[in-house]
Amino acid sequence: MHPIRALIAGLATLLTLCAPVGAQDFALRSLQTGDDSRGWEAVGRLNLGDRGFCTGALIDEDLVLTAAHCLFDKESGASIDARDMQFLAGWRNGRATAYRGVRKALAHPEYVYGGRESAERAPFDLALLQLDQPIRLPSVRPYATDARPQTGDEVGVVSYAQDRAEAPSLQQVCHVLGRQSLQRAGVMVKRGDSFDTLVLSCDVDFGSSGAPVFSLRDGTLRIVSVISAKAEVDGQKVSLGTPLADHVAFLRAKLAEGGSRLRPANVRVLSGGSGGKFVQP
Repeated sequence: MHPIRALIAGLATLLTLCAPVGAQDFALRSLQTGDDSRGWEAVGRLNLGDRGFCTGALIDEDLVLTAAHCLFDKESGASIDARDMQFLAGWRNGRATAYRGVRKALAHPEYVYGGRESAERAPFDLALLQLDQPIRLPSVRPYATDARPQTGDEVGVVSYAQDRAEAPSLQQVCHVLGRQSLQRAGVMVKRGDSFDTLVLSCDVDFGSSGAPVFSLRDGTLRIVSVISAKAEVDGQKVSLGTPLADHVAFLRAKLAEGGSRLRPANVRVLSGGSGGKFVQP
């Protein structure tokens, strides 16, 4: 079966099996005030010059986690110069808690921008940015990361988007609908390795790419995934998340080595197959 159609079929099955879970999701809540935003200041808007924005989250004083496809121009497929990027920590109503430029931008070496099946690239849709200066403010605390959640787990998302670009929105509870293994190079990769993609009930839109997906364990917020794409299957909206697995440690090491080559492609198709649509937000 074609990989996109196989993924759509798998998603449809997951949605059928997990339909009651979605009913318990919380609605998005705009974080408009200082009280609303407390604890979320390390989530920020990542401005991409004049090419729009994504969402990112601080995982160290000078490291921001986001989606790899954010580092590429959506029209030409060319990589965006890191010097054109700016991270606005806690951006809300025209002001940020901290403003930082980007010194280095590293996409996962296995991520190839463009191509015919955007959903197929979701397992490696991660990037790490090194800021030009650390953010050392008591109110901006980097988030820890954690292993992938399990099917049925409650997670939450903080994100910006095209219709809510001036303040982040919190979806306090959405759910992991399942884990989908993707076919690559004609070989179906088994579940449980780094080719898995999380299928989520979380509400995302354009600009939400790179948004942190949080779990709450032992009273501590931890990032367990990054939003890669929004999807629609038989009229039901879902989102795709890249599980962190061992990718963060790997990207840290690569960044310390001086980074790696970005791998753009010439073609970017935003949809595929019948009954489902995949769009990188």
